[in-house]
Amino acid sequence: MPSTLTAADGYTLGVTRYPASGILRGRLIVAGATAVPQGFYRRFALYTSAQGFETLTLDYRGIGLSRPASLKGFRMNLLDWGRLDLAAAVEAMGGDDLPLYIVGHSYGGHGFGLLPNHQAVSGFYGFGVGAGWHGHMPLAERLKVLAMWRLVLPPLTYWKGYCPWKMLGLGEDLPLDVYRQWRHWCGFPRYFFDDPAMHGIEEQFAAVRTPILAANALDDLWAMPRSRDAFLEGYSSAPITRLDLDPAQWGGQIGHMGYFRAAAEPLWQEVLKWFASLPPRPALP
Repeated sequence: MPSTLTAADGYTLGVTRYPASGILRGRLIVAGATAVPQGFYRRFALYTSAQGFETLTLDYRGIGLSRPASLKGFRMNLLDWGRLDLAAAVEAMGGDDLPLYIVGHSYGGHGFGLLPNHQAVSGFYGFGVGAGWHGHMPLAERLKVLAMWRLVLPPLTYWKGYCPWKMLGLGEDLPLDVYRQWRHWCGFPRYFFDDPAMHGIEEQFAAVRTPILAANALDDLWAMPRSRDAFLEGYSSAPITRLDLDPAQWGGQIGHMGYFRAAAEPLWQEVLKWFASLPPRPALP
């Protein structure tokens, strides 16, 4: 059911709630990837709601149902997606005796560590979480990504006043500030942890003690296991399980987006199994 949430700074976010079928077992938030609209996760949300989990998807500010009338001149911080937008979802879905879980895709694994209310979450399962640095990618993909960052996107973004990601068939358009920060941090092997201007962010991530499972497909060229491991160093206090997915064992090609396509339903079963193995309430710090 389409709805809205209001973040702590007053920004209105477009969200969709999927009521649980049968006995309510818990609540779940889908923290999506950069430039991916919440509708992409609808099939997964329908699956989890059918298994007894009230599920919420959201569009971060500037994206999809949370996009302003014009992206040109729209100002924001990429960190807002975690600190404000995802935090509003946690506030809306938590607060009772039922466990709250987050399934994150790519950026969702960054946003979780930015949450001011991560203590409310009983478990985080991430797909395709990585540092974004081209050096972690195979050579051919590395060259494509460098060409995109250095040759293709700068003139297009200057022309439009925002990053026209949709024009390239890569997802939703991105606010200018998101493009600039994302491009900058992808220039570091450990993403924003290596940026001297981001002093203090490691302490924020080190405060997270929620159990994390990070699953990365071996054919996910944007988030290879080594890229995942570089970023996960930031979650230095959390119990972490790392899972390398061989696409041959999971129905064929997965890549960076296949975790949420129809063929991935066996992966979703594993997500709920892992959540069921955790203590029902978050561990106190």
